[in-house]
Amino acid sequence: MTAPDAFLEACKADLHRYLKGAREALVWKLEGLSEYDVRRPLVATGTNLLGLVKHVASVEAGYLGDVFGRPSPERFPWFADDAEPNADLWATQDETREEILDLYRRVWAHSDATVEALPLDATGEVPWWSPEGRHVTLHRILVHITTETHRHAGHADLVRELVDGAAGLSTGNDNLWIPEGGWPAHRERLEQVARTFR
Repeated sequence: MTAPDAFLEACKADLHRYLKGAREALVWKLEGLSEYDVRRPLVATGTNLLGLVKHVASVEAGYLGDVFGRPSPERFPWFADDAEPNADLWATQDETREEILDLYRRVWAHSDATVEALPLDATGEVPWWSPEGRHVTLHRILVHITTETHRHAGHADLVRELVDGAAGLSTGNDNLWIPEGGWPAHRERLEQVARTFR
């Protein structure tokens, strides 16, 4: 392996590691919660934890499957032409948490196989993007899907905090500095400062 090839493989491994970390952070936000709490719409747009996982699984399957001519074996009826709008963003009564998490893990396996099989400069086409930008490389898609997954993991951070106050990166690593006096005192201090700008 030449030095440039080794560098590209290292870059691919780094991107893949960050994608895996984003996936784990997203899934962790459901741990320990009831069926009700993983489905609760806690903001005006209806964002909920299980819906975020369902959405990200669907999106990843397209970007790391279809785009590179490696379609996922999974079926996503919520993307059918006659599907209800936003059907990928919430779980129906017939869809269980286990089914959605299992779907996401199967998507991971398919995506990981795509990443392993292709070089970073492998080309694909995103048919749902504008014609001038739809020709892409694996590098670009890894950056895109990792960013997208982290974005939704951030949504999950806030939704989980609204559910039960749990915050942080993962079990055993909340990566948060707890201010003197605790979170309520810190929040009140910030509110006091904000009020000076009313």
